[in-house]
Amino acid sequence: MKERIAIIAGYRSAMGKAGGVFKNLSASDLGARIAKEVILRSKIDPNKIDEAIIGNVAQPADSANIARVIALKAGIPESASAFTVHRNCASGMEAFTTGALKINSGYGKLMLVGGVESMSNIPLFYGKKMTEIFARLAKARTLLEKIEVLKEFRPKHLAPVIGLLQGLTDPISGLIMGCTAENVARDLHISREEQDEFALRSHQLAERAITNGIFKEEIIPLFNNDEKNSKIIEEDEGVRKGQKIEDLQKLKPYFEKVAGSVTVGNSSQITDGACFALITSESNAQKLQAESGCEILGYLRDFEYAGLDPSRMGLGPVFASKKLFDRTGLKLSDFDLFEINEAFASQVIGCVKAFESPEFCHKYFGLNDAFGEINYDILNVNGGAIALGHPVGMSGARILIHALRELKRRGKNRALVSICIGGGQGGACVVEVN
Repeated sequence: MKERIAIIAGYRSAMGKAGGVFKNLSASDLGARIAKEVILRSKIDPNKIDEAIIGNVAQPADSANIARVIALKAGIPESASAFTVHRNCASGMEAFTTGALKINSGYGKLMLVGGVESMSNIPLFYGKKMTEIFARLAKARTLLEKIEVLKEFRPKHLAPVIGLLQGLTDPISGLIMGCTAENVARDLHISREEQDEFALRSHQLAERAITNGIFKEEIIPLFNNDEKNSKIIEEDEGVRKGQKIEDLQKLKPYFEKVAGSVTVGNSSQITDGACFALITSESNAQKLQAESGCEILGYLRDFEYAGLDPSRMGLGPVFASKKLFDRTGLKLSDFDLFEINEAFASQVIGCVKAFESPEFCHKYFGLNDAFGEINYDILNVNGGAIALGHPVGMSGARILIHALRELKRRGKNRALVSICIGGGQGGACVVEVN
């Protein structure tokens, strides 16, 4: 990129389990409340915002182009344009990188970017036969015609199609995401014990971060819209405090019942959440800071996306990082922190093993040596999606702002932020604070 992209005033909601604390908030309302507060906290005049770019996966039917709906609800002027991006689990990251490209190309100076997902409100659908019956009923003109149509109805036609399940199944490989995690576990010889230990680590680190008030720096408290139990939500709902390894070990494999090792305990949680920031060029950020005193979290230096076998999609961070290293000349040892989104424990462990495997790096990249080792002491240091949750449209944005805040806390400079993407892709970003 011609110039680093400054990330200003990045904040998020707490994350609520699907069907939990945010079940009464639509995706557009959840997103708008966070976006509005982000703009207020930035201290920047919203009239300076040129565009809103927002990641979302479920694409709610009542909010076509949800980015535009959120932008207007959040108080961004009508004259500013808005569009929604969808790159599965990396949609929130895609919003940042798309905005970065536009700014670097001169198509706008200041943009609201981020992601939102209400997995609580992903709908159930009628099957094809029931939909056909409804359509024919609507066209029937007489009572007799309607009766003829209804004669074809059977109770089994009311069996719902689960939108969430459909969305988590790759149409090319035919595998639900958990089965791709099983493939990674087998390929890289990752045991059930390793996965459960990693899941325990995620919960323990997240609990410690909550106790130490680390997440309070990035979370915007929200009312939950529950008339019977109205309250402010300011803590991630999914973290199991006092999690014990024995409880994780009791869980049965969920995706491959007989020989599997991936359970609901060592997988990410289905979650609601929103995360936004303002972005601009580094030079313009300095001007805005002088004018308004806005908070510059840090900078997006560069990024890459890569494709791979959809049935091994969890290894996407390795493939994207390879392209990023080729572009920038950076290597693993140049980073002070690592964030790898925790879709599954086997997937993160698999990425770490792939980075350090000469055989893997030679097979897939033609290299003579491995990329190097990732020290777990600087990987997902405050837990990840296994404990916190994975609102698919939002997670890529969350790990970007969290990495920057953690770098500042530690007095460090550079992080590699990466995410696997359903359908066989990976995304990786270099962020810096100095």
